[in-house]
Amino acid sequence: MVADALSGAAVAGVPLVAWGYGGDAVNVLVLAVLAALAAAFGPAGMTARDSMLPEAAARAGWSLDRINGAYEAILNLAFIVGPAIGGLMIATVGGITTMWITATAFGLSILAIAALQLEGAGKPHHTSRPQGLVSGIAEGLRFVWNLRVLRTLGMIDLTVTALYLPMESVLFPKYFTDHQQPVQLGWALMAIAGGGLVGALGYAVLAIRVPRRVTMSTAVLTLGLASMVIAFLPPLPVIMVLCAVVGLVYGPIQPIYNYVIQTRAAQHLRGRVVGVMTSLAYAAGPLGLLLAGPLTDAAGLHATFLALALPIVCTGLVAIRLPALRELDLAPQADIDRPVGSAQ
Repeated sequence: MVADALSGAAVAGVPLVAWGYGGDAVNVLVLAVLAALAAAFGPAGMTARDSMLPEAAARAGWSLDRINGAYEAILNLAFIVGPAIGGLMIATVGGITTMWITATAFGLSILAIAALQLEGAGKPHHTSRPQGLVSGIAEGLRFVWNLRVLRTLGMIDLTVTALYLPMESVLFPKYFTDHQQPVQLGWALMAIAGGGLVGALGYAVLAIRVPRRVTMSTAVLTLGLASMVIAFLPPLPVIMVLCAVVGLVYGPIQPIYNYVIQTRAAQHLRGRVVGVMTSLAYAAGPLGLLLAGPLTDAAGLHATFLALALPIVCTGLVAIRLPALRELDLAPQADIDRPVGSAQ
């Protein structure tokens, strides 16, 4: 709730500046600062919501796979619907009013979370809280590093995110800008999100029939292969299909990460472990972007796509033989202190 309140305040800062100092005061610097503040608080709220999923599953009588897939699907749906709603609101009521509506949405989120009655959702007992921020981070890092399957997943996530995110954030925009096709860029990103929506929804069914190790290694390998085909810059319809494939295979990855954390980390450690895994993904993105920009200018789109896609393929090939990933299909540990009951 605190994270949502701070993010909402940062969003509300835009219309407040315009109201207090005039529309001209909302310049690039002001927008950048407020956007950075909103983005800084966002991961904390996401970590808190992720940490409550097992208790929510128990209350609903759902399996962990089902709730993880549904949660990821809702996020993908938001990425599809959100920009369209935002564009429609800007066109009808204007940018300032749209920002007020967005800030109000954070308020509704706070009310919804406050109404939740889940075990472990309140303030943790003082005996389970870390002594400080640094000690909490260190404890989460130690847990991830000492658990082989989480350490392996963290390295895979770091690698794939660092290599894939620049494609979506740098290479696709450049490709469609060079071809003067900005609308097609939107369709490509929607194809990725739509594929992710289907992949996440299908994960709960897939998890019953296919080992998670097979799903994970196949997803990473297919992501790399699809990216390599995109590197040859095929016709637009082929790119759209490949974008949907990328989203489809990426959809189950985050639910698998969540499942491992939920079944390996004790309840009082879950937030710290989720925070570490989330931080790895957020840290990987800028590293890849730093590489992709200069490489694109120096070698061109084709070479950069290949340079980013080939290591993903190699990661997928290595993942097939990694012994640590066999632990993805082990039964949940019996000593996890969380009330999931029969929702496994």
